[in-house]
Amino acid sequence: MAGLSRILTIADMRKAAQRRLPRAIFDFVDGAAEDEQGKAHNTQALDAVRVTPNYLIDIGVRSQKTELFGQTWDRPVGIAPTGMSNLLWPDADLCLARAALAANVPYILSTAATTSIEDIGKATDGRFWFQLYAQSDLETNLDLIRRAREASAQALVLTVDAPYPGKRERDMRNGFVLPLRMTPKMLLDGALHTRWAMRFLANPAPRLATIAAYAPDNATAGTLAAFMAARISQTLTWDDLAWIRDVWDKPFILKGLQSPADAVRAKALGVDGVIVSNHGGRQLDSAPAPIGVLPAIRAAVGPEMALILDSGIRRGSHIGRALALGADFTLVGRATLYGVGTAGQAGVERSLDILRDELDRFQAQTGCPEIGDIGGLEAGLPAAA
Repeated sequence: MAGLSRILTIADMRKAAQRRLPRAIFDFVDGAAEDEQGKAHNTQALDAVRVTPNYLIDIGVRSQKTELFGQTWDRPVGIAPTGMSNLLWPDADLCLARAALAANVPYILSTAATTSIEDIGKATDGRFWFQLYAQSDLETNLDLIRRAREASAQALVLTVDAPYPGKRERDMRNGFVLPLRMTPKMLLDGALHTRWAMRFLANPAPRLATIAAYAPDNATAGTLAAFMAARISQTLTWDDLAWIRDVWDKPFILKGLQSPADAVRAKALGVDGVIVSNHGGRQLDSAPAPIGVLPAIRAAVGPEMALILDSGIRRGSHIGRALALGADFTLVGRATLYGVGTAGQAGVERSLDILRDELDRFQAQTGCPEIGDIGGLEAGLPAAA
């Protein structure tokens, strides 16, 4: 899309998405829980990390290639699971997955996605991870895992930090519900965002494509959303990890842990990796910033367990700071959603390239020609971060 080259930062991409999307849709992506202090603190804490550079090092050739779960990725950043993305752009999930494939980075499909496990599996030839929101009945969970296995998903990600919906007040004030109700306010907003409205009206209403297999045959987008919300497990415990580990023989990752003790327990139960995350501030507004707890979690689990940092990343230098403080890898959610809302797959690719370029500059300026060198940098957080 013309003009993408003038978007220089993820903040620029956010502004572009805000211009192109109706307010209710933009706020669904951009918003967080309650006062949204947790969301703001995630990025502020990353900003606060100080890194001491090393000089007189040959940085003429630099690489971002990163090993994770037996694979080599071209960059140490993947695309986090996000629900209902097709509200932003037709086939947004496919845009995200294909952009990740082109960049050779992981893409994680959400249980709440608007494209099915099977369609993503075909589009990526199995080069994706599947994120599981545990359902209240064992049979559905087992079937979701079976479908992920048959679609050749490379890893299973169990989200544990959303046992109950956060209070997302922007959505409540906007009257955001599924399916979208064309209220006079929404109609006016759609008229002011003509291109989005034309795309939205020309395509089927986004619906929870993976969950649809378990709902009544006549389920609408709205009843599907209510169906899934009612079936998210509120009784998931550590005991459930045993049967999941038994039926899944590829990398098994927990998303949302923020406690060193929890990470140690996960490791003891055979979990292969932890995504240190607070759901982008969308659940518990008072949760700690993931970057603030990352060093303690790394110290607790040792060097052999994979740690992935998620929540708050808006700069390539944020990725570098996370790696310097003990992360093996990182994930972004809003950064690539802003991209897809702005320009579809091309926007996602631009967001990923902005982060790649900024991380490359970070490597050059800190004397780290290889990604693994970043872990040897002296880095730290202010005591209050």
